[in-house]
Amino acid sequence: MHRANTDIEQFAKYQPDSLEKRLLNDFQHNFPLISRPFQKIAEKLNTSEEVIIDALAQLQEQGFISRVGAVFRANSVGASTLAAMAVPEHRLEEIAAMVSDYSEVNHNYQREHHFNLWFVLTASDEQVLNAVLDDIEHRSGIPVMYLPMLEDYHIDLGFDLKWT
Repeated sequence: MHRANTDIEQFAKYQPDSLEKRLLNDFQHNFPLISRPFQKIAEKLNTSEEVIIDALAQLQEQGFISRVGAVFRANSVGASTLAAMAVPEHRLEEIAAMVSDYSEVNHNYQREHHFNLWFVLTASDEQVLNAVLDDIEHRSGIPVMYLPMLEDYHIDLGFDLKWT
């Protein structure tokens, strides 16, 4: 699961219920790879498949997650790349939201560097990948630095979420 583009203050104030907390935390790893994964999750959380699907849809609608789906090893299926942009600070939220709207973008994040917006794209093939990168560049008016993978490293992108 990946958090969608949303207002950080809105996210900080949100108090998920116990089901949402479990959905956001417990299934970042070992997501059931079966024909009805939400039914399996429902069994683990002692609820119904419909409740799980509705809760995830609600979290997505509110912008707290962008999608629930598999992340495949880079370039084992389709094409992927890391990309970076040097975005003027006053446009960072605007450009990050625009980048996040592409279904090919797995996630994006801000870094404290000249290249301050980084994102990972996956597409069905190299042609689609390049078309998306070109479109982002065209729409933003900001060059995109393509950083195709030369050697793979596994980084666990699961986050232990804490609520106060």
